[in-house]
Amino acid sequence: MSVTRRLTPLDPARRAFSLAQEFKAFALKGNVIDLAVAVMIGGAFGKLVDSAVKHLFMPLVGVLMPGEQGYVGWKLVVRGREIPYGLFLGELVNFLIVALAVFVFIVKFLGWATKAKQEPVAAPAPPTRDQALLAEIRDLLKRPSG
Repeated sequence: MSVTRRLTPLDPARRAFSLAQEFKAFALKGNVIDLAVAVMIGGAFGKLVDSAVKHLFMPLVGVLMPGEQGYVGWKLVVRGREIPYGLFLGELVNFLIVALAVFVFIVKFLGWATKAKQEPVAAPAPPTRDQALLAEIRDLLKRPSG
């Protein structure tokens, strides 16, 4: 015996309205908005530090280093091909300075606790009189009879 079910298609307008409501419920949650704001501020902060490294710090390093272009001109030539390792070193310094800036901002400025700063776990409370009596009964029952 087979039972046939007839599927009724949803009205397209009703389906679109439902989808719009689901999206609104998702997009307007506090966590999503906080995340979006954090990404925007993080991107702007990253660009700011990147600009400081590329336009302030690295040109100063370039002045101290030998050569016409400073670190930018550092290249290895292997079989007629240039490997610009100076640019890589510049990006490495950029990364280290961004990481340091984020560390200082998150840990030192905002004061977010690290594992070392977490409060120690409190010792468990001593057992109540009822719990002590039940433990004593349990221990007596475990003893071999004889």
